[in-house]
Amino acid sequence: MEISFSLSDINKAAAEFWQYAKDFHVIAFNGGLGAGKTTFTRALCNYLSVEDIVSSPTFSLINEYHFKDETGKEQIIFHSDWYRLQDEEEAIQAGIEDMLAQKQSWCIIEWAERASGLLPENILNVDFFVEDADNRIIRFAP
Repeated sequence: MEISFSLSDINKAAAEFWQYAKDFHVIAFNGGLGAGKTTFTRALCNYLSVEDIVSSPTFSLINEYHFKDETGKEQIIFHSDWYRLQDEEEAIQAGIEDMLAQKQSWCIIEWAERASGLLPENILNVDFFVEDADNRIIRFAP
C-alpha cells in the first residue's frame, strides 16, 4: 500500500495508516535522516489522542506513550530509535527485547535494521520517501 501526503495533511495520512497498522505489534519505519519518521509518529500519536509530548527517542532510545482505545482501555505505544545502536548485543542490553515482549502494545521502531535479528516475524515494514521539502510517500507491507 502507499500513502502520499504533505505536512499540511499528515494527520489525515496518519489516520488512514493506523486503520491498517493497528493489526501489527511491531511497525518498522525505514528511511533516511529527515525522511519524516518521527514527524509521522507524532501525527499518529496525535490521531490516537496521546497527551504526552511526542519527541525523538534518538537519545532516550525508547519513549513510551499512553492512549485510550475506542473502548476506553489504556493502550501503550513504544517509540524506539535504533540509529545509535552498534549491534544486537547493545540492543539487548538497552532493553529492546523487553519492549518487544510486551505483546499488548505497539512498537514503532526507527532504524530497525540495526538489530533486525531481534524483530519478530510478523512486522509491518514502512518505507519513507521524500518527494520534496513538504511531501512524503510511505509504502508499507508486512
